[in-house]
Amino acid sequence: MTESRFNFSEEKPLRWGVIGCGAVAEIKSVPAYKITPGFEVAMVMRRDSEKAEDYAKRHRIPHWTTDADEVIGNPNIDAVYIATPPDTHKFYALKVVAAGKPCCIEKPMAPTYDDSLAIYEAFRKGDVPLFIAYYRRSLPRFLKVKQWLDDGLIGEVRHIHWQKTKPPSELDLSKKYNWRTDLAIARGGYFDDLASHGLDLFIFLLGDIVEVNGTATNQLGLYTAFDAVAAHWMHDGGITGTGNWNFGTHDRTDKVEILGSEGSIRFAVLDEAPIELNNASGHQALEIVHPQHIQEFHAENIKLHLLEKATHPSTGKTGLHTSWVMEKILGTL
Repeated sequence: MTESRFNFSEEKPLRWGVIGCGAVAEIKSVPAYKITPGFEVAMVMRRDSEKAEDYAKRHRIPHWTTDADEVIGNPNIDAVYIATPPDTHKFYALKVVAAGKPCCIEKPMAPTYDDSLAIYEAFRKGDVPLFIAYYRRSLPRFLKVKQWLDDGLIGEVRHIHWQKTKPPSELDLSKKYNWRTDLAIARGGYFDDLASHGLDLFIFLLGDIVEVNGTATNQLGLYTAFDAVAAHWMHDGGITGTGNWNFGTHDRTDKVEILGSEGSIRFAVLDEAPIELNNASGHQALEIVHPQHIQEFHAENIKLHLLEKATHPSTGKTGLHTSWVMEKILGTL
């Protein structure tokens, strides 16, 4: 029997508590934890009591509360998943590490690099496992891209470019409140919410980013956060990168191209699209479907990490680096 130092083994389930059970917890994450062998979701928290109770009943979770401290301090909760808006991540994470419990935080890690650093340092000093929900690092679709790169199928990698654009939504045009575009919560707006996934993935595929600069502005005036961002960067080893993210265009695009000395790879970070390989052997396109609950492989890797069978690809250390890159692009660091 393999048992972790957190009193978790293949035979003894790890009991999770969830802080925040909104949209991301509906299909993407919490159901993935529930279907992971060896995991149980034992308690959920939401400030609205009716919504908390409704969520618990629909997902067959035995306990619910409106008080996060009841989750964190509960002796029957072994680990905590924080799925609240980013401006509260630090507040809850520091409580979790003080309780000595493993934690997974939704991305982005925090609204600022300084907050992310405070979270990281607390878990490092406490020697408590910390994971960030950059689940694309665990998805088979992108692991195949990494395999192509590691196998040298496009030769020496030279450059990566990502274009992510979309028109303003009805919510944007209405100017109704949306925390994702509130400067006080997410300075980068949709850039924080969406671009963080891609930039973190590129670091996973190509190595740490060592130099990065960017420009950010608000072109539409529909909300307080930035809606247009452009950046250029360099990975360790000399691979260059560029990106532009604009949330006021006519067309919706999600195009990544990795250029090598002997070929290229194309894929989408967020949209459903095949991954494509072009080299001297010809053109190959693969459709690799994501699981219904997209954090399934991410949750499985948390289990393996806690059992000390593998190292999770998305930890506090990697999430901190992505936070640094994001803030450098926004010009606020």
